[in-house]
Amino acid sequence: MIPKVPHLRWLVAFALFSAALLNYVDRNVLGLLAVSIQKDLHISNQEYASIINYFLIAYTIANLLSGRVVDKLGVRWSLALFVAWWTIANAFTGMARSLGQICGLRFMLGLGEAGCYTASPKAVSEWFPASERGVAVGLYSAGGAVGATIAPVMVALIAANYGWRWVFAVTPMVAVLWLCLWLWLYKNPAAHPNMTEAEKYFLAANLAATKTVNAQLKESELALWKRVLREPLVWQLMLARLITDPVWYFFQFWFPKYLQNVRGLDQKGVAIMWMIFAAATIGFTLGGFFSGRLVKRGIIPSAARIWIMLISACLAPLMGFVPAAPTVMSAVIIAMIVAYASTAWLSNITSLIVDIVPQRILGTAFGVIACGSALGGFFMNKAVAWFIDHRSYNECFYVMAVLYPVAFLLVWNLRKRANAN
Repeated sequence: MIPKVPHLRWLVAFALFSAALLNYVDRNVLGLLAVSIQKDLHISNQEYASIINYFLIAYTIANLLSGRVVDKLGVRWSLALFVAWWTIANAFTGMARSLGQICGLRFMLGLGEAGCYTASPKAVSEWFPASERGVAVGLYSAGGAVGATIAPVMVALIAANYGWRWVFAVTPMVAVLWLCLWLWLYKNPAAHPNMTEAEKYFLAANLAATKTVNAQLKESELALWKRVLREPLVWQLMLARLITDPVWYFFQFWFPKYLQNVRGLDQKGVAIMWMIFAAATIGFTLGGFFSGRLVKRGIIPSAARIWIMLISACLAPLMGFVPAAPTVMSAVIIAMIVAYASTAWLSNITSLIVDIVPQRILGTAFGVIACGSALGGFFMNKAVAWFIDHRSYNECFYVMAVLYPVAFLLVWNLRKRANAN
């Protein structure tokens, strides 16, 4: 007899959390090692920005294509493919001997990593009702922040004792274990042998919607792309992410350099970044939790997400006070508040997409929307590199202080939008 697993959907959410954790560890080690790598390979700030942009160019391409891969292959095989791909690229980064090799490997990393964030929303849409989606999205999103929290400590311990190259050898071993777990655990919820009857009943509406979506996916590729690109809300949400996601990228790729170059910390001292990413973890988790509570109180899902995003838009302008902070710790505390606001926003805009984008085009639409994230990061990197070479970091903080209020004006009118499957 096949054993039944109560609350199986939360094991799925934990697997998505773990994938996001690996994703962010592999992504963030470059920023934490930036000064050491630049010194060892004689890389300038502009060249460092180019390395990041190779990653983001690939990330943009993959966002466009990975959604279709998810819709075609399904969540199970597509996410396994993405994790295996980026793990191999990250492992070889530790062997790079030149700027060109690092650029090529970060490009490969970007091609794989984007898929984690087109497959995961699709999994949430299949396994969770609207009242729990905010928590589920917050949970797997928190995996990224937890990975980012672990990375500074891991980098400080390994790089200080064995050199920066050995840092890239750690996560591939964990990724192999994750792949085994994932392929065993994840199956279509409509036919999962380990799902209890109670959970099937609880998810009955989702299962019925999934069958409808699968039937509708038989439309031609051209027709599907036209459907996605003609949706005004897709472009609206894409622009909102283009404006706001650069702040989150800045924390990952540039803030560790700021702490070393401006605040005078060494490689071990940069481990203090764990505090910022821990605050980001709380933002991912509580952002989804609070919007979920509002949904349970009768507020429509889209409005619940928007109200939590308003709080983020009010907190994020504190970024402009970082340059004036008198001590490293006060600068970090301000950064923690902004990181919390940034990830609470990101968690809820992701849930908002799942709530209001028709499920039949969700994977593809999410990929298009996520392109805004990568494009915003691309332009941010170029701008930051120019500012720190020709002026200072200060202007970067001042610009980022206004981004969330501007983006909030873009999404405010979506608060009464309902899903139209």
